[in-house]
Amino acid sequence: MRNIPFSPPDITQTEIDAVVEVLKSGWITTGPKTKAFEKGIANWCNTDIAVCLNSQTACAEMTLRILGVGPGDEVIVPAYTYTASASVICHVGATPVMIDCKENSFEMDYNKMANAITEKTKVIIPVDLAGVMCDYDTIFDIVESKKDLFKPNSPIQDAFDRIIVMADGAHAFGAMRNGKKCGSVADFTNFSFHAVKNMTTAEGGAVTWRNHKGIDNEALYKQYMLLSLHGQTKDAFAKNHGTSWEYDVVDTQYKCNMPDVLGALGLAQLSRYDEILDKRHKMIDMYNEAFKDMNLQVLNHHDENSRSSGHLYFVRFLGKGAEFRNKFYHKMAENGVMCNVHFKPLPMLTAYKVKGFDITDYPNAYNMHKNQLTLPMNSKMSFDDAQYVIDTFKKVYAELTAEEN
Repeated sequence: MRNIPFSPPDITQTEIDAVVEVLKSGWITTGPKTKAFEKGIANWCNTDIAVCLNSQTACAEMTLRILGVGPGDEVIVPAYTYTASASVICHVGATPVMIDCKENSFEMDYNKMANAITEKTKVIIPVDLAGVMCDYDTIFDIVESKKDLFKPNSPIQDAFDRIIVMADGAHAFGAMRNGKKCGSVADFTNFSFHAVKNMTTAEGGAVTWRNHKGIDNEALYKQYMLLSLHGQTKDAFAKNHGTSWEYDVVDTQYKCNMPDVLGALGLAQLSRYDEILDKRHKMIDMYNEAFKDMNLQVLNHHDENSRSSGHLYFVRFLGKGAEFRNKFYHKMAENGVMCNVHFKPLPMLTAYKVKGFDITDYPNAYNMHKNQLTLPMNSKMSFDDAQYVIDTFKKVYAELTAEEN
């Protein structure tokens, strides 16, 4: 029996050497490696600039704060996502407005999204679930059609003069749609480099944004720097390598900067990222071919117009419920294959139940969740490992369906 972990980090000697170099350098917090990683992220995403912080969550929250979103405002978010997509809305004091899935889809129902827009709506947070980019053409069409409702309450909102689209790209670094890379499509895109992501810095994240008339990119970058380091006008690296220690604190802000140890790890991962993506998509092709004649729904990771980041491989057991899915999960584990479930819809979680959300109002999200399973599919696996997952999956499926009959 093989042991197939769900999502181990893909760390090689390249990453180890990069981190050791920083540890020996005498400078391990935010400095030249983090700044180089920011340039690498921007170059990869075809944007002019990027900011690296300590998590996707921090990137999303700091972006909302820079956009002037707060109490009295509404932010639209899918019901089918991880809590980080919505918790940042609560952090800034705004109200999350949750949208159900389209029927038989993990994607937000865009008609319901359009109907949920009010004069209080300031931001929409699409989620590129599993690394598959959302339909941003439709999202922006809806945003433009609702411009008459938009009431800006900050200078940056006034510059946009419409609802701002802030993508949760936690899963989607490296994804493409209609020839454009994730990070260059939404107004702002927040990425995660957490330990289980395709490209990891152990903990970390980045935000990219599109150029927009009336928005000074360098001024915006400085706002992120202030927010992420207590509102201090000069960071430690600048004080240590400049001619003066003098600094000011212009506001009581937050602490979420990315240190150079993580920046170096990210640079090393970025240098290998093309091969990581290619391997993931080869495994996706293996899975798709193996499961094509089974009574399953799988997520579409690539076609003539798009290519996902290949972050997660979803299957749904059509005609089955949560009991079958849960038995399947445990049987796979007994055979050495660790699976996962992505995600419990937000209205099923206590944190959102107490805010008045009820899963019965989101039937499509519940139906997508109840029979969903995520298979291990990562760049540390061999193709023999992938075949073992396939063989085990088919064996378990045959056993459990035989039990039902």
